[in-house]
Order: sequence, then structure tokens, then C-alpha cells
Amino acid sequence: MKQQRQFKIKEIITTERISSQEHLLEKLTAEGYETTQATLSRDLHEIGIIRVPDEEGFRYIFHKEENPQAVRELISMEIINVLANESIVIVKTMPGRAQGVAIFLDRLKNPHIIGTIAGDDCIMIIPDTHDNVQGLVDEIRSVMNKRSI
Repeated sequence: MKQQRQFKIKEIITTERISSQEHLLEKLTAEGYETTQATLSRDLHEIGIIRVPDEEGFRYIFHKEENPQAVRELISMEIINVLANESIVIVKTMPGRAQGVAIFLDRLKNPHIIGTIAGDDCIMIIPDTHDNVQGLVDEIRSVMNKRSI
């Protein structure tokens, strides 16, 4: 069922302009796929679908459709702050953008990131060791500073 649902998600994303998870849930339900928002979020993450701004607001696309530099610049605008203590890194984002930023961070494939957990506007990053916390903070801040002016 998961594989069929993810195939349908890919089909919908490539054939229609989808601007929100709610809109995508409606399309899936109309096609006979009952699912939750949490499951849909996991599916989008696994498939590699991200939400990006466009001339009409926002839309979902496959991550690889975007120029990596354009994605990095977009992500830089969505990060508000990076905080840390001796064991955890916290990334504050614009409301509703934490999951998209977390996908970007996961795709960096940084060996010092054990995992990320995203809410609505906050991401918790779990580093592999305490010694690597500052390096992760510096790397994320460098992404923040890639903004074009």
C-alpha cells in the first residue's frame, strides 16, 4: 500500500500544481488513498519532494528538479536562527518550513548528524558527538549567510 500511495503522490505532483499538504491529501483521498498528514509528510520526505515558492505562492516539486544553489539560497532565507548547547543543535525556521529545511539538512549527508526532528518552525539536530556541535552550528550558519542581496 505504501509503495502504491507513494507512486500516486509522484504522479499527482508531476501532473498538477500542488501548493499544500492539505491539497495533496484531498487529491489522494479522491483517488482512494486514505492517509494521515504525518504519513504524508514522511512520504514526501522519503520520495524527495519539497515545497518551494513560485509565482503563485508555493508548490511541491522533486528536490532534484531544482538547481542545488537555488535550493541552498531558498533554505538560507527560511532559517531564522541556529542555537546549541553542549549536545543538541536547534534550527529555528520561518513558520511551516522546518520540514523542508530538515530535508535539505538530511541530504547534506553530513556524517556528524545522527538525525533531525522537525516540527513546524523548529528542527532538532542530534550530532554524533559533543565535539561536533560547534562544527554543525558553523555549517548551518554558513548556509544562512548564502543569501543574495
